[in-house]
Amino acid sequence: MKDDGQQERSNDRPSDSFEGDYRPASESAAARAKVRTEPIQLAFLMRLANALNATLDLQTIMHQTAELVRAVIDYRIFAILLLNDRTNDLRMRFQIGHTPETERRRFRIGEGIIGEAVARKEPVLINDVRTAKNYVSANEAVRSELAVPLIVKGRVIGVIDIESEEVGYFQEEQLRLLELTASRVAVAIENARLYTRVSRQAQTLAVLTEISRDLSSILDLDELLERIGQLLRRLIDYQMFAILLLNERDQVLETQFAVRFGERYVPIERVPLYRGLVGAAVQTQAPAYAPDVRRDTRYHMVNPLTRSELAVPLIYKKKVIGVLDMEHTRANYFNEDHQRTIVTLAAQIAIAIENARLYQRVAQQEQRHEHDLEMAREVQLRLLPQSLPTHQSAEFAARFLPARTIGGDMYDFLHYDNDRTGIALGDASGKAAPAALYAALVSGIMRAAAPRALHPEEMLSLLNDSLQERRVDAQYVTMVYATWNDEDQTLEIANAGAVQPLISRNGEVETIQAEGFPLGLFPNVSYEQFTLSLRPGDCVVFFSDGLADAQNPEGEMFGTEQLCEIVQQNAFLDADELADLIMDRISEFQSGAEHFDDETLIVLRVKEVPGASPAN
Repeated sequence: MKDDGQQERSNDRPSDSFEGDYRPASESAAARAKVRTEPIQLAFLMRLANALNATLDLQTIMHQTAELVRAVIDYRIFAILLLNDRTNDLRMRFQIGHTPETERRRFRIGEGIIGEAVARKEPVLINDVRTAKNYVSANEAVRSELAVPLIVKGRVIGVIDIESEEVGYFQEEQLRLLELTASRVAVAIENARLYTRVSRQAQTLAVLTEISRDLSSILDLDELLERIGQLLRRLIDYQMFAILLLNERDQVLETQFAVRFGERYVPIERVPLYRGLVGAAVQTQAPAYAPDVRRDTRYHMVNPLTRSELAVPLIYKKKVIGVLDMEHTRANYFNEDHQRTIVTLAAQIAIAIENARLYQRVAQQEQRHEHDLEMAREVQLRLLPQSLPTHQSAEFAARFLPARTIGGDMYDFLHYDNDRTGIALGDASGKAAPAALYAALVSGIMRAAAPRALHPEEMLSLLNDSLQERRVDAQYVTMVYATWNDEDQTLEIANAGAVQPLISRNGEVETIQAEGFPLGLFPNVSYEQFTLSLRPGDCVVFFSDGLADAQNPEGEMFGTEQLCEIVQQNAFLDADELADLIMDRISEFQSGAEHFDDETLIVLRVKEVPGASPAN
């Protein structure tokens, strides 16, 4: 398959290692084609092994293979084609002497001499291609061809193909030598591919970490969407990309950010939820992929150059809020790794978008009157858990009473698995919108880390490191974080400057002596973790300082001692009843006095499990 009009190669001298065996072009074809002596063959194989063992770069391997083979077989046209597992065709990955059109061509298994070599899993030597029925001509000057499959563990991964303009150019000795070459090159190529995959995975993990850090720190929606597009480009070399967000009122998708061939553009049309692959992603709440849009009935043509498209829904709290859409001009471009990466990121992106939307709303509302602040407080409440954890051995209750304006208190329950739940209660420094935004930032980082099922000391360290990276002057968060294990009824707990929780057992109430630095103040902080083994009837009370600091009209504070008395005298109540009683007593004490701080309360009570053995 030599190019039409290909000029005769000049008498370039081969590698110095074979200088003594070089034959000028004036010699006969048989003399030039004849394989060197056995010692030369052995030297060739040793040099080949050394070259292949010295690198894991695929292009370097193929280039060195071509140079070494040329030293013993004076070819004119050379190519290495690799088998694409997804499309099951052969594609030229390295070539010498072919036209660009031939280089771009794909060959099916069984098609042509190279396809036949793959199908038969054995070398094919054609002395005169004009007599071969299966020959596919790409160059009228070609007369003989030698194709040797690359086989690893019985599986064909590609072909080494050599062509000549002379009839009967290749000899049996050359075929056998090229077979030995192919067996070693095939292993080297597989090792290079494995190394490339591992390196790509490591790079992907590094970029995912950077994305996680950046997404949780950008609260401006336009800046966030642009950053998402930039970071994803480092993982997937898309040609067209768009982020569409759901307009619930009109039930359409509106493009908030779009790039086409590296340039920003603004589509005017709004997309109905039933149309195209983006609509399919919304309806099914699952990725929609078209390897070739020309063969997919779901596809709605927007760009005639598009050949493959991947649409992934953005889901927040089980609701689709938008779609990530990627397109490419090449069919079958997006693979399984691309899909897994985007699906993994979609959850974080959805959280980041929701946090950015919250920031925009709160920033606008802070400039308005009291009515607008009440609306912002409603938004803050919606970020709190909408349901409580359910476990066989424990019951939970939570109460949150914000002050007159939005504040910085937050609590959350993070689902680890059927037996474990993360419990967080925090208080951001300051008041009103700044504290609420900072608490939302912490909540976003924490929820993004939830799938990792971190222990309390690990979660607090992660939050502190994340806040240090995006330091805000005079802002910090106090937090107590715990994990409940329902299987063995243990509570792991760590504290970052928050009010120490109370534990009630056998009629006695004690303070859990857990301490630590607030989050966001100091770098490289480690936190101490305690493990409590609880029994039926035990009760743990987490609370913010707004409860103990509540004041009556005379300016007296409610105090921790009164709270301990309430817990001690009423520990037999279930979690909901005890939480209601505590909040009622504090409200009675305040007697209508103004609330200066948010009041947040979580009660965990260990239940008696029917049929369980009594604790020792």
